[in-house]
Amino acid sequence: MVSKIKSIGLFGLDAFMVDVETSIESGLPVFDIVGLPDTAVKESRNRIRSAIKNCGFIFPLKKITTNLAPANIKKEGSMYDLPLLISLLKNSNQLTCNTDNSAFLGELSLSGELRPVKGVLPMAFYAKKVGIKNLYIPAQNAIEGAVVEGINIYAVQNINSLISHLTGKSPLLAAPSNININPYHCDILDFAQVKGQEQAKRALEIAAAGGHNIMLIGPPGSGKSMLAKRLPSILPDMTKEEAIEVTKIYSIAGLLPVNTALIVDRPFRAPHHTISSVGLSGGGSIPRPGEISLAHNGVLFLDELPEFARSSMETLRQPLEDGCVTISRIHGTLTYPCSIMLVTAMNPCPCGCFGHPTKQCKCSKSAISKYRSKISGPLLDRIDLHIEVSPVEFNELADTNDAESSKQVRKRVNTARQIQTDRYKKTSAVCNAQIGPSDLRKHCILSQNAKNLLEKAFDNLSLSARAYDRILKVSRTIADLAGYENIKSSHIAEAIQYRSLDRKYWLNF
Repeated sequence: MVSKIKSIGLFGLDAFMVDVETSIESGLPVFDIVGLPDTAVKESRNRIRSAIKNCGFIFPLKKITTNLAPANIKKEGSMYDLPLLISLLKNSNQLTCNTDNSAFLGELSLSGELRPVKGVLPMAFYAKKVGIKNLYIPAQNAIEGAVVEGINIYAVQNINSLISHLTGKSPLLAAPSNININPYHCDILDFAQVKGQEQAKRALEIAAAGGHNIMLIGPPGSGKSMLAKRLPSILPDMTKEEAIEVTKIYSIAGLLPVNTALIVDRPFRAPHHTISSVGLSGGGSIPRPGEISLAHNGVLFLDELPEFARSSMETLRQPLEDGCVTISRIHGTLTYPCSIMLVTAMNPCPCGCFGHPTKQCKCSKSAISKYRSKISGPLLDRIDLHIEVSPVEFNELADTNDAESSKQVRKRVNTARQIQTDRYKKTSAVCNAQIGPSDLRKHCILSQNAKNLLEKAFDNLSLSARAYDRILKVSRTIADLAGYENIKSSHIAEAIQYRSLDRKYWLNF
């Protein structure tokens, strides 16, 4: 006799059904698991044996063969412990119940307690999609699984409580649906704490409203990192769909905070400059999401940009254009979403004093050229706004008046983003930075004066076609913040101003 229990596996963000088939035959005592299991799955034999004995059941001293079907897909992780145990108990006639519409996930301790596993949210969505009625998961994953409506999520503490439920002795209650998308904004880092830097704050507001990439250039101590770290406080609220996308990525990466149903604040990732290209894009034998994907629907902040390896920086080029990153390995090819705002900060030269109003730069021209050449032209072209952050004057630091708070700025950002949501509801774009080429001319309508100004800028600044498009997108965001349906010359002028620093710092070197 063969017993069959349903479970679910993961390959990237995609889930797939796994049938756990167990056969017990006469012969020498052996416990084999087949179906391309990894080391963690093979080690489950010892955990299952101890859990069965410590929970008062009998481990069969016969030839046990368990197959994880389909056998051509690699199975990894400890999530198969629970279905393997249930399948074994059913086949040895120690458990009699109907499990046809149920799936099981969970890691076992030696005493029979269930421990949390990764990727419960995408697996729960898949279970609902394929018609599974009941999903049994570890109690610590229940708040995550309860996000999915239309399926019974059962939080299991240990084997004995699960067996009592399955046999009808002591039924468990399904976890109540738990969807909370009310954002929580931390008020510790607030724009009100920033003295001066009005132009930089204005540029960050535009970037947040339109989802644009931005570069901050200035000497050490001018406030580049301080400004960037306060950017999350003005980002627009996430939609339910965006929150679910982000939570799925963090779930499979094992980074979902304890007792968190959904990640409702936009991610802010700030990797160290020693990170490798694999760390940014993702990788592994079965690729895991990297920092680019962990920043999906949020911000990827690269401080001291020239210190990053050239290969790491160039990894960003295609994902910035496509909004996704594709990773190919021997076990298959995976695609992770990475719709991000790229925020970078750098000094103008190795010593940081180039262009400083009071300090003299001690770097040679060749040293400055070498330093700036670490950032390629194609990557620079993909950054919409280039902002010079000058040192703050004493009178600005000593000013006791309160600056505008993040709450006030975020209100304008949310208003502008709602305009964009309504405008692009029939397209794949959600903000101005994602406008496709076919929709760019349709939604970026210029007045005649604006056209003339942009034509002069294109010729005088030797702009590329990509830079031309990005100026249009930034000016569209500026117009949205101002409440204009069409783009005026003043909006174009401000957008051009944010594209001039690459000429100031790179043209003559």
